[in-house]
Amino acid sequence: MSLVFLTTIILLCWMTFMITLERFFPYTKGMKFFREGWWLDMVWYTLIQSYFLKILIFDYVIAPSEHALGMAESGYLSHWPIWALVLFFLITHDLYIYWFHRWQHNSKILWRTHEAHHSVKTVDWLAGSRSHVLEIIINQTIEFAPIIFLLDVETAAVVVPIKALLDAMWGMWIHANIDAKTGKLQYFINGPEMHQWHHANHQEVFYANYATKFAFFDWIFGTGFLPGLKPLKHQFFKPREFGLPYEYPRDYFMQHWFSFWRFDVKKVENLPGLKPYIEWQNTLTGWIGKIITHSGNADSSSSQTSRTEP
Repeated sequence: MSLVFLTTIILLCWMTFMITLERFFPYTKGMKFFREGWWLDMVWYTLIQSYFLKILIFDYVIAPSEHALGMAESGYLSHWPIWALVLFFLITHDLYIYWFHRWQHNSKILWRTHEAHHSVKTVDWLAGSRSHVLEIIINQTIEFAPIIFLLDVETAAVVVPIKALLDAMWGMWIHANIDAKTGKLQYFINGPEMHQWHHANHQEVFYANYATKFAFFDWIFGTGFLPGLKPLKHQFFKPREFGLPYEYPRDYFMQHWFSFWRFDVKKVENLPGLKPYIEWQNTLTGWIGKIITHSGNADSSSSQTSRTEP
């Protein structure tokens, strides 16, 4: 069994685990599984964008750079144990993500590469996949280039899929609609408690909770926010709403277009030629919801009938 196949199976099991926990212990109650934007995030961002950007980043950005810099097969850190390498790249990358993420929130230009990620109005295990093309290219190049540059091919072939698996699992975890209560652990390890707040449409967190894995970066650099931790300074413990404080396109291509050229979102989305295309996700979700509801009612009726029969 190849490592890539094994990590894929683990990721699918973790995804199922996250979905199950969301159903039983929701952070935001009443959230639909096929929430607004679910198809956008699953089809365009998770499947299509991720597939093509993986090819672009590894084959057309990192590989040529490695040869141009003369670092092919350098293996400077290959003598380290695998666990030490994974931990090293996890911590250093998260430190980079903290500062770049913070910069994105404080720069009008870089914010346009990040606002798509904050446009999700109902945050769940899938919400973390919504990220602008440029944001992914920048972050994943800086994430995986050092691994390729500093390790030989055999070692990198082990570290890369493990690092990618942990990133994906952690991304699902911190965005998951799970009412986790880890207490003081949130001073060290990031989870839904802090990251759900990061996606809130509240002024208190427009510039807070930037770390993805290690929450101590936020607390060390003064950007940590979590009302439930002592000393209690706030009268509320959960966000009232999520998303952006302004209108944002609902289509993948229009979201990228909007990052370069601002336009009246409602006016454009209501154009006769575009409205049916924009609404296809809601239409499809409605059909699936009706099918599931009809099936559930049919099963319930059948069960009741069988119980009343002698």
